Amino acid sequence: MGTYINKGNSEFRDIVSHEYVDKTSLIPLINATLNSESRYSCVTRCRRFGKSMAAKMLCAYYDKSCDSRELFVGLKAEKAPSFDKYLNCYSVIYLDVTSFTARPELRKNIVWNIQEKIIYELKEAFTDVKYKENSDLMDVLSSIHQSTGEKFFFIIDEWDAICREFPGRQKMKGDPETITPTILDEYVMLLRRLFKTQDSDKVFAGAYLTGILPIKKYNTESALNNFREYSMVNPGRMASALGFTHDEVVELCQKYDMDIAEMELWYDGYRIGDISHIYNPYSVMRAIEDNKYRSYWTSTGAYDSVITYIQMNYDGLKDDIIRMLAGERVYVNTTKFQNDMSIVRSKNDVLTVLIHLGYLAYDEDRRQCYVPNKEVADEFLNAVEDTSWSRLVDAITASQNLLDATIMGNEQIVARAIDTAHDENTSILAYNDENSLACVLTVAYIWARNEYVIHREYATGKGYADLVMIPRRNVSKPALVIELKFNHSVDTAIDQIRQKNYPAQIAEYTGDILLVGISYDKESKQHTCRIERCCK
Repeated sequence: MGTYINKGNSEFRDIVSHEYVDKTSLIPLINATLNSESRYSCVTRCRRFGKSMAAKMLCAYYDKSCDSRELFVGLKAEKAPSFDKYLNCYSVIYLDVTSFTARPELRKNIVWNIQEKIIYELKEAFTDVKYKENSDLMDVLSSIHQSTGEKFFFIIDEWDAICREFPGRQKMKGDPETITPTILDEYVMLLRRLFKTQDSDKVFAGAYLTGILPIKKYNTESALNNFREYSMVNPGRMASALGFTHDEVVELCQKYDMDIAEMELWYDGYRIGDISHIYNPYSVMRAIEDNKYRSYWTSTGAYDSVITYIQMNYDGLKDDIIRMLAGERVYVNTTKFQNDMSIVRSKNDVLTVLIHLGYLAYDEDRRQCYVPNKEVADEFLNAVEDTSWSRLVDAITASQNLLDATIMGNEQIVARAIDTAHDENTSILAYNDENSLACVLTVAYIWARNEYVIHREYATGKGYADLVMIPRRNVSKPALVIELKFNHSVDTAIDQIRQKNYPAQIAEYTGDILLVGISYDKESKQHTCRIERCCK
């Protein structure tokens, strides 16, 4: 068994020997593409979403140098009609691109080194084949196929690592029209040589690429447009193949006596295609191992990039980020992004990059993005605070003071704070009804998300409370039921809360509850506030 050719099933064996959530349903999906026009797949997700585990699983399944049947006993793939047909039937080439980008001594000639090392192992494995001099990787693979009939399954893990590490293109000195091929150009040319030449379909039964970014584009044409792409934005039939579904996390919580509500709060929130509840698998497993819910996002390595992107001075970007941190959703057009983290030309590009990085989730039906959960919100907020963006820092300080004033029952300070929040956010919202007032309130109470779970339009059984804030576990503060009125008195708001018996319906919380009525007068352009305390 080699490093790149037929490396066996030992890595997947290690995975299934510990706590393994069955994601082998990916296998029949890939089997359906083999030896067809759809044989080339690129599945991209943000970091820590199980991409490498899936690649190692496919390596174990297809690798003909080993017998992997026992590893799949009782798993979903074993029940598929295609399971026996393709089990351990191909020579597998497995390339983890980060094993090259992480080695400084290889970087200058990284593409040449990739080819050299794979060619060396191929010639060691197929000693009876005659090879032409100066053969490149595709020449060697073609020679093997012509001589033996062998077909390969090629797995490239973190295919876009070179695109992210070496994004630039260089021009010849003195000649602005001439471009010198760079590492990135050489890499893309290698991929085209492998997967878009006359012999490609003869040599490869299939190929499977993983990464963060979809296939790299040059100008308006995809460099590898024969690949089927399954991304965070367009997951297709791979929607549930990576990441944990709600049912999978429920089962884990039952097994390890974990709280599913806390798991949802911290790690749920991604919508991948039609699957509305996708959890970050790495964070879920770390929470189980540590028996503690907290952010494990800092190890993803995208922090510096996020700081760079959110400081870009695109019209409306900072307002949108404030709204999303406050729990709102914003429209995004993901179609113009060129799949290049160094070519970001608009607010839509920034938001699309953040979706691919996992800092934002995407609702394909509504074409909206949003912050998915507390874990990401905490790290997103940390990234924003590490910028020179003083407006948000001031907003957070004001939000802390607003929450304190609300809990203390200081109605005048609350009203003035909401006046200020309204004035600062008129660029974000049209302010002409109770819904827009609710949007301003969610922004004004942005800091409260550290201590409260905030619900807009909270169903109570007798109607919908405009804003309900329920303390997180181990937070000794009252719940808030906030009713909003536009051109009506605050007394009307408080009366509605009592008449519809909203407090009694807040089953998740059993302590003190504050009733907060907030009204906006269109003529005076002032807010008024009334706060009452009740106990269930």
